[in-house]
Amino acid sequence: MKIAVCMVQVPATDAKILIRPDGKGIESKDIKFVISPYDEYAIEAGLQLKEKFGDEVVLITDGPERSLQAIREGLALGADRAVHIPITDTYHDALYIASLLSAHLKKENADCILFGKLGVGFDNASTGPMTAAMLDLPHVGNVAKMDIEGTTVKAHREIEGATESYEIQLPAVLTAEKGLNTPRFASLKGIMAAKKKPVETVKPEDLGAPPHALNLDALQPPPQKAHGKVVTVEDPATAAGDLVKFLREEAKVI
Repeated sequence: MKIAVCMVQVPATDAKILIRPDGKGIESKDIKFVISPYDEYAIEAGLQLKEKFGDEVVLITDGPERSLQAIREGLALGADRAVHIPITDTYHDALYIASLLSAHLKKENADCILFGKLGVGFDNASTGPMTAAMLDLPHVGNVAKMDIEGTTVKAHREIEGATESYEIQLPAVLTAEKGLNTPRFASLKGIMAAKKKPVETVKPEDLGAPPHALNLDALQPPPQKAHGKVVTVEDPATAAGDLVKFLREEAKVI
């Protein structure tokens, strides 16, 4: 079984995000970048499928040159090779990214295509589903449990108060949810081996990249939250009355 895992490099979740002076992106100089956390579940799922069925795991990512670090990290985990689609370190809408990925995936002919359920950032959990649509393949999103036997995929996704179960046929696109598995750590042997694994560079123009569907005018930080109000009256009955008055007249929630 040939498995393709689409991944992306994003700022670490604890990074302090600052907007560039031109408003077109974030300051990346002092930020630590990592593999998008949900993509780690997708990589692990791909490696487990390889261990069960054989063949190979190929990583596919778009991004600036720094994305090669994430690629090497994925290769160190056990993926066999990688494809890097170099794009600038600016905003690229999900439709544009899905167009690039689907164009290359048509050449890969993978049996199973895996994404994280979203790339932490701008993609709004839409890159995976869009790619599936462009490839005309069945898709299940937010997969928390799955099993593959032959060409049949049984996938389960959690919804509020219930679990949805799907049965689809390969080739297919699946996006991984937290809890699908426990991602492994790279071994020293894997880190050393990753340095020799092939990384192919495929330029966007070679994939017939379309123009962006959306253009980013400017980023701006969210407004500062107002300070909370503290009721300091000692008498509980008076304090309760003041609180109700505040909720009704100022907060307007009752």
